Amino acid sequence: MKTEVVMKRELFGREISQKSKSEFFSETDLVRAGNIWRMTHGQPAFSSAEWLRQKGTSEFVSLLKDKYVTVRIPARGRGQHTWIHPLLFIDMALAISPSLKIEVYEWLYDHLLRYRNDSGDSYKRMSGALYLASGNKSGFPKLVKETAARIKRAVGADDWNRASEEQLDKRDKIHDRVALLADIVPVEEAIRIGIEKTVNP
Repeated sequence: MKTEVVMKRELFGREISQKSKSEFFSETDLVRAGNIWRMTHGQPAFSSAEWLRQKGTSEFVSLLKDKYVTVRIPARGRGQHTWIHPLLFIDMALAISPSLKIEVYEWLYDHLLRYRNDSGDSYKRMSGALYLASGNKSGFPKLVKETAARIKRAVGADDWNRASEEQLDKRDKIHDRVALLADIVPVEEAIRIGIEKTVNP
């Protein structure tokens, strides 16, 4: 999927933003969440500026730049985020709390972004199939909007950017089933069966 979407992930009991296309994380969110966690555990505040000045960190950033070129995008204006490369994010999260090493590694290696991107691609396939099968082209935008809302309700998602892997996986399967069925049965039946067979197999 080509469109950049800001996902919301949870770490240190708080939401951390991540861009779906570049996969960069919000340093701003991480430091804020990490400092709340540190304060509740009687630890001093973490300063990303001080951490970035440390020799080990600056050497690591230099190596990342050699390979990836852009590893940190500073905020531009009040209320904006500073974005960092996933590998720099791991290093910073572990500096904030070395005791959370396992949680940080598992958190980063989940497949949420893969499911999110796959679902976005399958949505395009489903929309294309529904458009071709639809007899009422002028009513197509309304049909797609209503179908998306039905799918969201069926999988129990309130917001796709906060959806679980399971919800995104079900959405992907519904999209694919509807796309296949649209060539065989009337559009409304394709949507109904696609949702029903995925949610209640």
